[in-house]
Amino acid sequence: MGNIIPFPAKTPPKFGFERVTKRRAEHAGQSELSPPARILRFPSNLCPFDEALLLDERGDSRAGECYQKAISEGDLTADAFCNLGIIEHRAGRVAKAFDCFTKSLEQDPRHFEAHYNLGNLYLEGNDLRLAKLHYELAAEIDPRFPNLFFNLGLTLALLEEIKPAIDALVTYQRLVPPEEAKLADDLITCLRRLSAGSDRDASC
Repeated sequence: MGNIIPFPAKTPPKFGFERVTKRRAEHAGQSELSPPARILRFPSNLCPFDEALLLDERGDSRAGECYQKAISEGDLTADAFCNLGIIEHRAGRVAKAFDCFTKSLEQDPRHFEAHYNLGNLYLEGNDLRLAKLHYELAAEIDPRFPNLFFNLGLTLALLEEIKPAIDALVTYQRLVPPEEAKLADDLITCLRRLSAGSDRDASC
């Protein structure tokens, strides 16, 4: 790369991983399960993925085992692999997280959260081109998820793809409330200065 992008001093960090939270209506005979109760007793007809998700939302260490059970029983396998990948990443097992997200995509090549989370992993590892690829694939699947466009904008800026980076960040701003949109203001200003060719070697 020819130039170093002079990011603003207080550029916010990228947004983190995204858990699958949707539950199938046919699992419990309703459109949504009730919010988790304080006790750890689950309905007898709760499927493995739903049980794992309830435990996961509580931060219960048994969630990983329940996702494994969901996978072994073929219950929302792609979703279970995706959420298990987040657990593996939190535990510092990055290779296993990669494996889980990849297996999620083997089950469902258009799995939004798996593409988005792989993008985050590649961005963390500074593999910017693969991060860009997975963010762009995720954007094709769900163009309404704002955090995706913020992370894509950061990735494109690091790749010195200035105009597409600005476009991604502006899309992020359109999708969020005004207070959240301010997160991208400084970075967009910086990139626009670079795009205009002024103060190219100066800090934004």
